[in-house]
Amino acid sequence: MTVARVTEISSTSTQSFDDAIAQGIARATKTLRNVRSAWIKEQRVEIKNDQVSEYQVNLLVTFVLDD
Repeated sequence: MTVARVTEISSTSTQSFDDAIAQGIARATKTLRNVRSAWIKEQRVEIKNDQVSEYQVNLLVTFVLDD
């Protein structure tokens, strides 16, 4: 039997949503073992001087628990 857990993390980037996602997954896999998937729950941008200054994603990361 496999049991998994889902945890929510937030990641930001000044480059793009894709970069924010990649950075979030890279950081999560440094701490969590057996990461299997991630779901993009929310995306938002911060605006400064009428331009996008930061991209943020909230990820739901699924990882399988050790036996």
